[in-house]
Amino acid sequence: MIERIRWLAKKNGRGTLIHGIGDDCAILHVPRSRQLLATTDLSIEDVHFRRKWHSARSVGHRCLARGLSDIAAMGGEPLACFLSLGVPPRLRQKWVDEFLRGLLALAHRFKIPLAGGDTSSAQKITADILVLGTVPRGKALLRSGARPDDRIYVTGKLGGSAAVLKRLYAGEKPDAAKARSHFYPEPRIELARRLRELKLATAMIDLSDGLSVDLAHICQESRVSAVIEAKAIPIASGAMLDLALHGGEDYELLFTASAKAEVPAEIAGVRVTHIGNTLPRSSRASLIQIRDAMGHTKPVEQAGWQHFAKNITSR
Repeated sequence: MIERIRWLAKKNGRGTLIHGIGDDCAILHVPRSRQLLATTDLSIEDVHFRRKWHSARSVGHRCLARGLSDIAAMGGEPLACFLSLGVPPRLRQKWVDEFLRGLLALAHRFKIPLAGGDTSSAQKITADILVLGTVPRGKALLRSGARPDDRIYVTGKLGGSAAVLKRLYAGEKPDAAKARSHFYPEPRIELARRLRELKLATAMIDLSDGLSVDLAHICQESRVSAVIEAKAIPIASGAMLDLALHGGEDYELLFTASAKAEVPAEIAGVRVTHIGNTLPRSSRASLIQIRDAMGHTKPVEQAGWQHFAKNITSR
């Protein structure tokens, strides 16, 4: 299998790779004016995907997209990726080839090489992706930069991925166009780069665990609270407010910006929506509140989607 991976990886080009698969370590070029970003994500069969629902190519794409989205959330630009893949002994080589094609097609789009990794036997398919990126020195966008009275924004629409998963559980076949955000999520690398270069975002995170959970991360790290407007949240077709709040796996970006900042309604061809504001932290108030159309507010529970469980529960 390793020879097959080496052959497919070499077809993907070198980019910033000085020396790749074939030695104990890869050698990468990192400009002195930039800092290195590193993120890892596991994709486990029957936890993050199911073979009867997800094609091998989709699994490969999603595996890398998760890491690329983390790089985007820091305002970074991807440099290279590394894959450690565990597969059952009886898994067909065709599945592995299609998985790699899905991963490498996305890698090619972002001009990053598959620079190394490992293979092993496993009871279930297990893919561990390591993605490296760079960001100009001292310019990484952190979760801790929000201040009271900042505005809260999200990109794209929310709840679409969870809505597809809900239909799959119900034994329904989701509409192909609506399901693409679930099977082939789009990392917002270019949008994040522009936010960083325009110095618009004060704090940022990707929406992998759900709006309620990920906004809470920003509030906790920045020592603020938040109020969001229910009617302002951009909900994907086929989803409802609860999935937009708690569904997860949208891989959109959630960021804050100063109230004085002029944030465009669209960046890099992606819709950007103002959904609320940060507030000073209060020990008596909930971390996040949501305001309905009547102006009434209530606390938001931090609850994300637990994949392949029977119900939507907190992770």
